[in-house]
Amino acid sequence: MKKRLFVIAVFALVVGLLSACGSNNNNASNSGASNNPASTNSTSGGGESTPAPKEIKELKVSFVPSKDPEQIITATDPLKELLKNQLATQGYNVGNVTIDVGTTYEAVGEALTAGTTDIGFIPGGTYALYDDGADVILTATRAGLSNDSDNPKDWNDNKPTEPTSEQATYYRSLLIAGPSAKGQELAAKVNNGEQLTWDDLNSANWAIMSTTSSAGYIYPTLWLQKNYEKSLTDLAHVVTSDSYGSSIGRLAAEQVDIIVAFADVRRDYVEQWTKEFNRTSSIWDETNVIGVTDGIYNDTISVSKESPVIDDELKAALQEAFIAIAGTPEGKEVIKVYSHEGYQVAQASDYDNERKAQEVIRSMKE
Repeated sequence: MKKRLFVIAVFALVVGLLSACGSNNNNASNSGASNNPASTNSTSGGGESTPAPKEIKELKVSFVPSKDPEQIITATDPLKELLKNQLATQGYNVGNVTIDVGTTYEAVGEALTAGTTDIGFIPGGTYALYDDGADVILTATRAGLSNDSDNPKDWNDNKPTEPTSEQATYYRSLLIAGPSAKGQELAAKVNNGEQLTWDDLNSANWAIMSTTSSAGYIYPTLWLQKNYEKSLTDLAHVVTSDSYGSSIGRLAAEQVDIIVAFADVRRDYVEQWTKEFNRTSSIWDETNVIGVTDGIYNDTISVSKESPVIDDELKAALQEAFIAIAGTPEGKEVIKVYSHEGYQVAQASDYDNERKAQEVIRSMKE
C-alpha cells in the first residue's frame, strides 16, 4: 500500500513539473512577441526590418530669374524625378516636386522666409539678406575660367573666355561695354590703358539687376565705391533687368552701353547674339570688359527655416541628393542652366563677406 502511494506521489510531481515548464515556455514566447518589434516588421525572409519610408507629400523648389524664366523651367524640369528618385534611396517617399521661378531674387528670399517654398537656388547675396529665414546647405562649384585678372584689359586681350578643368568656389562680376558708340568709347579708353572717370561712367546707360544680386548689383556697387566713392544709385541712367538675358538683349540692341553680370556671362549668349539679337559680329568682337570686381562666393542651395517638411535629417538627405545628382549626366544638364557643375557642403560662415557687403549696401542707402 505504501509503495502504491509513493508511485502516485511521484507521478503527480512529474506532471506538475511538466506543466510548469510548459507554462514558462509559453510566457517566454509571448514576451518575445510583444517586446521585439522585428518579429512583426521583419521581411518574409527573416532578415532585418526595413524602416517605413518617410512620406513627404510635396517639395517646392524655387529658382531666381537670372535667366529667362521659361528657359529655367524647361531646363530644370528633369530635376523633379531626379530628386524624387535620389531621396527615395535615402528613405523618403516624395509625392510631388514642384518648380517655379521667382519674379525677382527678393521674391525667392521672401518665399523661403515665409515657408511657402522649401528649397531655393539663390545667390550668396540673397542668402545673406534672408538668412533669418533660410539655411544654406550647399555651395555651387563652377568650372574655373581662363581669365581671372582684376584688370579688365587682360580679359579683352585674351578673348574669348574659356572654361578650365579646375573647379572654382568663387567668381567675379564684370562691367561689360557693348557695341553702342558710348560703349565702344569706354572700351577704347580701357584698352589704351586709360583710367575711366566718373563722368565717363555716369554719362552711359546702364542695365543692372535687383538689389540682392551679388554679381548684378552688390559687387558692382562695391567696385564703384572703391574706385569712385559712388554707388549704382548715384548713376544718372539706369534700368533694372529681370534677367541677364534681358541685359544682354538690351546691350545688343544698343539700348544700354554697360551691363553688370557674372563672369563670363557672354559664354552663354554666343549664338543668341547673332541669331536672336541679329548682330552681324560675334559677342566677343562687339563687347569689352571695362571693370572687374573682387571675387564672389558661389551660389547657394538654401532651405526654408519655416518649411513644415524641412528638418535636420532632410537637410542632410538633400545635401547628399544634390551632390549625387550633380554627378550624373542628367543632373549636369539640369544644373548647367546656372553654370553650376557640382556642389559642396556649405556653412553659414562661408558667406560672412556677403553679409559685410550687405551692411555696406544698407549703410549707403541711409
